[in-house]
Amino acid sequence: MASKEPSTDKSIWGKNSGWKYSVATRYILFLLLALLFYISLASKLLPERYDIQVNTKSEKNIVAPVQIEDSKATLKAQEERAEAVQPIYPHVPLLRNDVLVIQILDRIERLNQDMDVSSAEKVEIYRREIPRMAKEFVQNFVSANSTNEAYSKELLQEMQRVINEQTYRIPEETYIKLPRLNSEDIIQMKSVAREIVSRLMLNEIVDADTARARVAERVNTSSLNDRTAREVVQELASLTITANKFYDEVATKEAKVEARENTPTVFIKQGDILVAKGQLITPELYELLGKNGLLKDDINYWPELGVLLLSILLSLGILTFIRQSEPGKFKYNNAQLLMLVLVYFITLVTMHLTAFLQSDSQIYVGYLAPVAIGAILVTLLLETSLAYFSVIIFSILASVILNVQGEVFDFHFGLYAAVTSCVAIFSIHRASQRSTMLKGGIMSSLFGALIVFIMLLVNNDTWTTSETLYSIGFAIAGGLLTAILVIGLMPFFEVTFGILSALKLVELSNPNHPLLRKLLTETPGTYHHSVMVGNLSEAAAEAIGANGLLCRVGSYYHDIGKTKRPIYFIENQNNMENPHDSIEPKLSKSIIVAHARDGVEMLKEYKLPKPIRDIAEQHHGTTFLHYFYHKAVRQAEEQGVEPDFTEDDFRYPGPKAQSKESAIVGIADSVEAAVRSLRKPTVEQVESMIEKIIKGRLDDHQFNDCDLTMKELDIIAKTLKETVMGIFHSRIEYPEDVKRPKPPVPSEGEAPATSGTPATSDEQRRSV
Repeated sequence: MASKEPSTDKSIWGKNSGWKYSVATRYILFLLLALLFYISLASKLLPERYDIQVNTKSEKNIVAPVQIEDSKATLKAQEERAEAVQPIYPHVPLLRNDVLVIQILDRIERLNQDMDVSSAEKVEIYRREIPRMAKEFVQNFVSANSTNEAYSKELLQEMQRVINEQTYRIPEETYIKLPRLNSEDIIQMKSVAREIVSRLMLNEIVDADTARARVAERVNTSSLNDRTAREVVQELASLTITANKFYDEVATKEAKVEARENTPTVFIKQGDILVAKGQLITPELYELLGKNGLLKDDINYWPELGVLLLSILLSLGILTFIRQSEPGKFKYNNAQLLMLVLVYFITLVTMHLTAFLQSDSQIYVGYLAPVAIGAILVTLLLETSLAYFSVIIFSILASVILNVQGEVFDFHFGLYAAVTSCVAIFSIHRASQRSTMLKGGIMSSLFGALIVFIMLLVNNDTWTTSETLYSIGFAIAGGLLTAILVIGLMPFFEVTFGILSALKLVELSNPNHPLLRKLLTETPGTYHHSVMVGNLSEAAAEAIGANGLLCRVGSYYHDIGKTKRPIYFIENQNNMENPHDSIEPKLSKSIIVAHARDGVEMLKEYKLPKPIRDIAEQHHGTTFLHYFYHKAVRQAEEQGVEPDFTEDDFRYPGPKAQSKESAIVGIADSVEAAVRSLRKPTVEQVESMIEKIIKGRLDDHQFNDCDLTMKELDIIAKTLKETVMGIFHSRIEYPEDVKRPKPPVPSEGEAPATSGTPATSDEQRRSV
């Protein structure tokens, strides 16, 4: 199965990432696919026309040849969708009410310091200015955001109206208390008031009184001791707290319109009875039959339109399946969709070429069609689930294109296509060698011949001996032809679209690849480590159903960046001093973490597929370099200075593992390095070490961005333990035979490696 890059919806013209992620291009490709279906089916699917008149009774059942739009039901569904839309109350986060309360307290502080103004005059000023400041604050916000596209004019007007209606009135006795406040009181009040207002305004508030009801509780639990200060803060906070969610009439109307527009069209399904036998043909029914090209008297192009609609439905079926396979994002980029269109094109061409050789007397020639070619290519190039869904499409197309008996569908060829395609998918879905495709073709031949023989038994009275032999023979030949075509086409798709199929992964694992030769010759220690990580990660991945081959090959390349500075990694230091002993910890950290970035750049230079690059970039995630951090702290303590760094400065830049494969390689990387750091490991040490490594990464939230489950982590731990004991069998001491040695005391500059789990990550451990 091919490995895919994640794809997400971009702008309609794909400005952010080019044509590969353009939504417009995506739908053009699906329209192209629909056009391909139309061309293939147009000559086969023509509806029967009826000679009937208005106010006469139908002599037979008349069924819908294709899906027909039910306009009345569609209109009703649109109205129901619109009525279901709830009123929209957008949140206005830019209302910084905590600023307002500080402004009011600043004004009180300045005025209270003015000894030329009497207390009575100050009270009068406060009574006049404080409400005005609150009102002007809202007005200024409305004016400042009048040109902001995020807020409509109607929303700002509604906001101003609601805030005015919910205005809080400060009691008269509060104004009298304000002149008594001194600067020290006000300074303390500012921090408390700002904290209360900002915290309460973080919530979405429709009714300000609801939020104001919690002010008293927060004031009472604050650091304010003076009763007057608490009362003033409570009143000012209540004044400045306002609603921040307001009814948006325009947005609500637009949502209703959008709901109507996005309501799926209601169809009368293909095959549903339009007119029952003996039913009176009303003018409405006659018009419906005419619109769908079912009347002999009408010369129109509706039958062709029906074929087009069917073609679009087939295309939409594929689109819907892809969308639903991973809700929230579109699974494939446009390059992969173009490849899918090409696969369908090739499959349909082979069907039509076979149909060209058919005749009424040689219907069995249709079994020569390599109908499974599309399913196999989709499996190898994209994924198995889409291939199985494509089998349905290919079966429908085969039953129409290979039909020469006058009916719309011939179930013989549809069933033959379904069986041979499913068997082929099952045979090659884990293909790792080119010979697997031949195996798929052979299995397709055998089961194709079997299903043909079964159908011949069911219809024994209509087949002769020669026809039976020809049918089985052509079915066998069709399977072999499928294998030949797939083997010939796979290199074209891999080279043209850069597909990382299982076959491509096997080729990338060849030690003669330039990067692997470079790794082996320049950093033999790292090369050996990468091979061991590949063994561990492949076993763990296969145990949980992940892509083990991708893990193995990704492991081979995950440390390729070390070839830039090989001597800074201990596995490449042969009888030489560790250069990290003579440089600053920060520089050591920069060198260590750079190997992931350098590796990605080298892999890009050699055009290795993105999943391989992702493993190289993500296998460390954002893990913490304990050793160099503590070394830097120790140096700072020895120098008597305060550290100018934090733990975050000694972490890998990430990103964290985005896939199961990247996470598994990261775990295996740490486990392999940890095992090699143990002088005489025991089974118990290995088991404890693996559990601690996984738990450490789990506690450090390194698996948050991938979909590994706790059950899968347990399986990975168990598999790694078994694999490690198999690989390092000669070095591991068993508890019942050998007493566990005491952990060695690390010398200065070494990372401790006790209890089976070294304190440092694998890169730190190998660099010191």
